[in-house]
Amino acid sequence: MSVHCATSRQPDDAPSNHWQRRVAHAFSRAAPDYERLARAQRVMGETLWARLPVCAPGSTPWRALDLGCGPGHWSARLVERVGHNGKVIGLDLAPGMLETARRTHGGDPRLRWLCADAAALPLPDASLDLVFSNLAIQWCPNLTAVLSELHRVLRPGGRALINTLAPGTLAEVGHAWSRPGETPALLPLLGRQHHLAATRLAGFRRVAVDQQRLGFHYPDLAAVMASIKGVGAQTARPGGRLSRADLARAQRRYEALREPHGLPVSYQLLRLDLTRD
Repeated sequence: MSVHCATSRQPDDAPSNHWQRRVAHAFSRAAPDYERLARAQRVMGETLWARLPVCAPGSTPWRALDLGCGPGHWSARLVERVGHNGKVIGLDLAPGMLETARRTHGGDPRLRWLCADAAALPLPDASLDLVFSNLAIQWCPNLTAVLSELHRVLRPGGRALINTLAPGTLAEVGHAWSRPGETPALLPLLGRQHHLAATRLAGFRRVAVDQQRLGFHYPDLAAVMASIKGVGAQTARPGGRLSRADLARAQRRYEALREPHGLPVSYQLLRLDLTRD
């Protein structure tokens, strides 16, 4: 079992090609099981969905982007919101995710799939009315570049609704798997102030960012790790495979955190609501 969880991103100036290949591979590998295991991700997505506007009857149909669409759940739902002749693009870095999306939701002519990097969108300037993104941008190595691209492709008045993750996410998992003398098992995430600064650098002036802690419970450590591994949220731990002693130690440490409903897993959710002037 590999448990170096990568629900995080590198600093804005870090090399990104190798990182992106690892993320794309991890999510492609996770694609067949994503919908079954992504309960927490779905719950967090619903909190963002509740803020989504509706295209008014008689108005110009919308063009919308689901950034980091995964297996296409939110892309398919976006079709309901963009108007009768609207268009939705489901974009993801992982080919395996897009294969699953096409197989599951590919029949609607208003919906198309695109494999691309969020920091280099192959879309025209001012071509979108709406961007929806649930738990994707924390994987991107250059946050400002991604937000700048969203600013570029949104029309004036266009809106981006984004869920991402803040420090403190999966703290219990990091505690259980950390070992003396090692760096923490979880890589650092960026906080609210960093996101606010990045939105300003990208050109957004109408910005709202709020944070919420969401907790989930699982019956045992295997279920905790399946919920993370099943959505691609892992990379290989340097130094090889874990031993039975490592696993036993992690189980003991996690069991010490057990609550009445099970083993806790917490997420610090950041919601960004950005409007282009």
